[in-house]
Amino acid sequence: MAEQLVHPTPMRGVPQPRREDVLGQPRLRVLDHPLVTALLTVARDERTPPAEFERVLHELTRFLLYEALREEPLQTFRVPSPTGEEADGGALRAGLAVLAILRAGLGMLAPVRQLVPAAPIYLVGARRDEETLRSTIYYKKLPGRFDVLRHVVIVDPMLATGGSAVATVELLRQTYSGPISFLGIIGAPYGVQHLLSADPDVRIYLAALDERLDDRGFIVPGLGDAGDRLFGTQ
Repeated sequence: MAEQLVHPTPMRGVPQPRREDVLGQPRLRVLDHPLVTALLTVARDERTPPAEFERVLHELTRFLLYEALREEPLQTFRVPSPTGEEADGGALRAGLAVLAILRAGLGMLAPVRQLVPAAPIYLVGARRDEETLRSTIYYKKLPGRFDVLRHVVIVDPMLATGGSAVATVELLRQTYSGPISFLGIIGAPYGVQHLLSADPDVRIYLAALDERLDDRGFIVPGLGDAGDRLFGTQ
């Protein structure tokens, strides 16, 4: 007889905030748009193949960037138009950087490169222990100096327990004191509360806020493991 696989249940019996408890947080922004809902439907569908899943992640990331960078300062200048007249224009000021949490965060980088090509991209690898749900940093590629940065945007599709996001923010705070924004596709109230409580200045932007975590620490209804969905692995 084959041995039955027993999954750890570290969230069993752990109190979780309700969705309504965190929606009113001023540092949380959850997108509300018909196009976002349509894209999320494709992302949640277990029948969506990896290439289409990646495309949907890209489109949702565009919406999130639009919201997160709404107040970014501009360097203004004028450009010649085809009519012969000059037009007012602008570009994002230097100092914006993006940090992707491996590996699923890689699926959100293509639109970043397209929309903010001048922003440097850094990487952090965070591994979650499935029995304790504690996250540890196993890899980091960060800037040599932080005094030239004015805004760091963290990208990771899922904000479940918040462990990886909190570990990443704590790593940044060792040398960086400026604004931090977290961009995620789907979050759970537990993870949102964890991240907001861990840092008094971080802002969170989500395409959806789901109901809760299951006993294993996965978002319900969620979309499964974003990294596996993205890369076609199990």
